[in-house]
Parts: sequence; structure tokens; C-alpha cells
Amino acid sequence: MGREPGAAAPRRRSSVVNVIGTYGQQVAGAALGLVNVLIVSRALGPEGRGQVAFVLTMAMLVSQLSNLGVQTSVMNFGGRDRKLLPSLAGTSVALSLVLGAAAIGVVTLLIRLFPAVGGGVDPGTRWIALGCVPVLILAYYLYMLALVEYRFAVANTVILLGPIANAALNAVLYATGHLSVRNAVIAWAAGQTLGLLLIVWYVHVRLGSFGRADRRLAGRMVGFGLKTHAGSIGMVGNYRLDQWLLGSIAGAKPLGLYSVAVAWSEVLFFLPNALATVQRPDLVRAGRKEASRQASVGFRAGFLLTLVSAVFLIVAAPFLCVTIFGSEFAGSVRDLRILALGAFGIAAIKQLGVALTSQNRPLLETAGILAAFAVTAVTDALLIPSHADLGASIASVLSYTAGGLAMAVLFLRALGGRPSDLLPRGSEVRWFWSAVRARIGRPVTT
Repeated sequence: MGREPGAAAPRRRSSVVNVIGTYGQQVAGAALGLVNVLIVSRALGPEGRGQVAFVLTMAMLVSQLSNLGVQTSVMNFGGRDRKLLPSLAGTSVALSLVLGAAAIGVVTLLIRLFPAVGGGVDPGTRWIALGCVPVLILAYYLYMLALVEYRFAVANTVILLGPIANAALNAVLYATGHLSVRNAVIAWAAGQTLGLLLIVWYVHVRLGSFGRADRRLAGRMVGFGLKTHAGSIGMVGNYRLDQWLLGSIAGAKPLGLYSVAVAWSEVLFFLPNALATVQRPDLVRAGRKEASRQASVGFRAGFLLTLVSAVFLIVAAPFLCVTIFGSEFAGSVRDLRILALGAFGIAAIKQLGVALTSQNRPLLETAGILAAFAVTAVTDALLIPSHADLGASIASVLSYTAGGLAMAVLFLRALGGRPSDLLPRGSEVRWFWSAVRARIGRPVTT
């Protein structure tokens, strides 16, 4: 029987432990993701890898576009009133089914009207991926419920289950000679479903189960979520739109090259994501001045550590792309080195944007993200037709940098503080320089 969610304050581990655990989950998830990319790339080559990347990008992009930002409502409402947790859970189920079905219908209509939107992937494979859209939406909503209660271990396990199952299934399919584009998509879908089943079980047993869907609460959740949704669309556009456009305009092979570079560049997101995730429940509950202080400290740490990762990617790019994936992916080296230059923007958009929404200023986070998305849309349109994957890489760096600068300005205006609060201290810079020298001095085996 589930406990009463309003009975006592949630128990917490230290922030350092939670950051380390969340960072470890992201590193492990990325490593497993790279295993999946490697298996599919070795088995199917750049074109097959491009087809898999295209259809999975479509499903993830559609799920993000159609969730209406409701996950932010789950965090903010649940963080301020824990008695709402069962109702939030039940209403999340209803919303995910309605929104997911509507999204699938819209995409199906778009492909019928404009066949190029489907990327040349066979309809059966597309349907498998699109069928996971409600699964992805609900898993994200319930993931936020676990974070409200500081259950980072559970949330991290849910995120890891998908890549673990996906890698295991892909390995079996590859070993038995049955790995194809469709089977790779089925393996991915199975992993996503397994993660959802775990978080559903956890909410039922540990968080007071699922209450009845509440129409009024649903309206409030959608109303608040819509204030962040344009920003979420912009963020997803920054992450995924370039791959969709690249696949549609330039074809599967350039997308296959670019997707490998993107897979490695996701290292840059680990620490900003981990820090923002762990700080978020505290930022929801903090006052304006304290939230500004906490977010500034976290940003400085995230920015410097992300720069260390960027230096490593630039130096190790030939090994990461060619030695591991094969000579066919030599074009990914240039793409990866360019993507690594977006470190500042990535840290600022993620960490400072989360601070703004946590302090009930979601429209400001949205404005910062839309600034980045505007640059993405324009530069992708200008650069991808003539420069393919190189153009997509340059467009990404320009958009992240522009969005990061915009987010920093909005953060300082809304929550107070000085620009110097976001600049690393002397001791922090000295540490950073030592870390960079260590990275540069470390030989990379090729």
C-alpha cells in the first residue's frame, strides 16, 4: 500500500552524492548509447545508421513537441504541495494518452501530405517508433514526480533501463545476424517501455499510487506548462531539428556522420544536466535571492567542468570517430570538434533556464531558448543545403552561444545578482587550467 504523500517531508541525500549519482547515470547512459550507435553503425553502415537515427529522432522530437510542457507543472505543483502527488500522477496518465494520440495523428497527416517528412523510412518502422510517443511522454511526467521527492536513484535507474535493454537486444541481434533498421527500432522501443513500467510501479507503490484524473488540475497543468512549452520546443529544435532537416535535405549518409559526432558531443550536457536536475527541487522551494546564489554557484562549476570535456573532445576526436567507428566516419571528426565549441551556451541554457522556471518565471526561460532556436532555424536553413553535416555543426554552435548569452542576461535581470557572479573565481580558473593541461598532456591512443 502506498504511503500518504503529505505525511512527512521527503528524505534527502547530500547534493554532492546526488550530483555524482546523476552524472554517473548520464555517463553510463551515454556510454550505452554509444554502444548502440557503434553496433548499428558497424552492422548497417552510415546509411543504415542514418535511417535509425532519423526515425528515433522523429519519435523523440514528436514526444517533446506534444507534451505541452506539463512536466514543469508536475515539478512546480508537486514541490509546493505534496498532497497533489497522486492526482498529478493520475492526470499525467490521461494527458499522455490524449496528447500522444493527437501527435501521432498530426505526424501521420503531415507524412501523407508531404512524403519527404517521412525520410524514406518504411511505414511499418515509422509506426513502431511513433507508437512509443505516449510512452515517452508519460515516462517524462512520472520521472518528474520522482524528482519532486528527491528520489534521484530511482529516476536515474529509469533513465538507464532504456539504453541497457536497447544495447543488450542490439548485441543479440548483431551476433545472430538479425540486426536491421526495423529490429534496431524495436529494440529501442522495448527499452523505453521497460523504463516506463519501472516508474509506473514506483509511483504506485511508493508515492501514494495513481489518483483519479482531475479535469481542473489538467487545465492548470497545461496552462502552466504552455508557458514553458515554446521554450521546450526551441530546446528540442536545438537538439533534434538539425538531424531531421539534415536527413530530409542531405540524405542518410551525412546524417549518419553527424549523428556520431552528436553522440560524442552529448558529453557536454552531462554536468549541466546533472547539476540542474539535482538543484531543481531546492530551487523550486527557495526564495529569489537564495535561488540566484545557488544557481550561480552551480553554473560556474558546470561551465568549467564542461570546458574540460570540450577540450578532451577536440583532442580525442580522431580516436573517438575513426578508430572506434571506422574510416567511413572520418567526416565526423570535423563535426565533433566544431560541436565542442558550444560548451558555454549549453551550460547557460540548461542551468540558468531551469533556475528561472523553478522560480515561476517560465516565460523568461522560454525567451532565452527561443533566441537559440531562432538562430538554429535560420542557420540550418542557410548552411545545411550547401554544407550538409558541416553546416549543421556550425549552426548548432552559433545557436547554443546566442541562447546562452540571452539566458544569462534574463537570469540576472529576473533573479538579481551581478554578471561577475557567473564568472569563475580565480581559484576555479586555476583548477580549470590544471585540468586542461592534464587532458592535453594525456596521450590518446590511435
